[in-house]
Amino acid sequence: MLTVIDPSTGEVVREITPAGAAEVESLLAAAEAARASWVDRGLDGRAQVLRGVAARLRAQVEELAPLMTEEMGKPIGEARGEVEKAAWCFEHYAQHGAEYLAPQTIESDATHSYVQHLPLGTVLGVLPWNAPFWLAARFAAPALMSGNTCLMKHDPHVPGCARAIAQVVAAELESVGAPSGVFANLPLETPAVADVIRDRRVDAVSFTGSAKGGAAVASVAAGEIKPTVLELGGSDPCIVLADADLDAAADTITLSRIINAGQSCIAAKRIIVESSVYDDLVGRLRMRLEKLTVGDPRSEGTDVGPIARADLRDGLHRQVTETVAAGARLLLGGEMPDGPGFFYPVTMLADVTESMTACREETFGPVMVVMEAADEETALALANRTDYGLAASVWSTPERGEAMAGRIAAGQVAVNGIVKTDPRLPSGGVKGSGYGRELGPHGIREFVNAQQVWVGPRRD
Repeated sequence: MLTVIDPSTGEVVREITPAGAAEVESLLAAAEAARASWVDRGLDGRAQVLRGVAARLRAQVEELAPLMTEEMGKPIGEARGEVEKAAWCFEHYAQHGAEYLAPQTIESDATHSYVQHLPLGTVLGVLPWNAPFWLAARFAAPALMSGNTCLMKHDPHVPGCARAIAQVVAAELESVGAPSGVFANLPLETPAVADVIRDRRVDAVSFTGSAKGGAAVASVAAGEIKPTVLELGGSDPCIVLADADLDAAADTITLSRIINAGQSCIAAKRIIVESSVYDDLVGRLRMRLEKLTVGDPRSEGTDVGPIARADLRDGLHRQVTETVAAGARLLLGGEMPDGPGFFYPVTMLADVTESMTACREETFGPVMVVMEAADEETALALANRTDYGLAASVWSTPERGEAMAGRIAAGQVAVNGIVKTDPRLPSGGVKGSGYGRELGPHGIREFVNAQQVWVGPRRD
């Protein structure tokens, strides 16, 4: 059973029966049957559908956003913004997909030789709960634009969001006479995913989630020789050097750390500050964190909503208490609150060292971890000593920040700005944060056959 618990109250709000074998078979068969007509629709026809999906998302934002607030506790303002961002993603690929997929001429001994980008078939997206609409769009928009059909296996804790996403896409497909099998919601409990990956009608897998889950998905897919893209966790370093604009840095770091109650893979997780400005920045960060309001995610005035699940909150509190016990300074929060729901206070830990839990593990919640580094080289070494490599940020002069970016082991680096995902730019990680890229031109080419075509006669 897929059980939805409102994290602001702890109460069960709905239960949904997962798809049985017959429904799974029907959806797989429909996806396969829809392939040819979806490809035949061409880039312009597919772009028309994506633009229609974007328009429907924007028109229904006030219906769709509350689903996230109810199912995973996203503050309502952030939820509206997420629906809008999902619409932007569909719109972006409708506008730029043809350009990204254009054949590439490569000189050889042929009269004409080139690479064309053809769809693989059906792509399975295995998605997490923390950004239900955005992550669905990030997976689906490029895959659909390139001519693939899509099956979306969303997190069991957000089935209402998953159903709503599928209904929006289905309505647009129906309006243009495209088959419903082009995109479908696959409401499954997690253990059932492996059999779907192994099915001959699934050609590739996109996974966003934990390192443990990604390893399991990648293992099954590799056994079937199917391509995968993995976007996994992160313990993203944010390096602040002495020549940084400290007020701008403090503003952005605070925002990065508390968006979605800190439940973001690319949030700044380890704030590494050069010694000469360490105390100054700690004070500025604390002042900003103290002003944040934790409360009902349905309230327009709430900055930080609840943690999505009770077990996640318990794990976060363990990380905080172990870190404090190891010698970190607890400057804010850190106490498990009474009352209903899965709320956790905005928490600030200073003087954290590499051996402490909050540095070694990814913290998924409104917990800021601040670490001191003697100089630039020490900060860089500390940033790179992690099993993760998703994203990073540097605060310094633009020239110094750019020079450091190439020395940081991460899939993306922001210099004097917030780390974010953007449909125009590729996103993804290295090391334990996964492989492959989503978004931008790189993302749409992950699930295509880059087919080489050689046309004779041969030239000398």
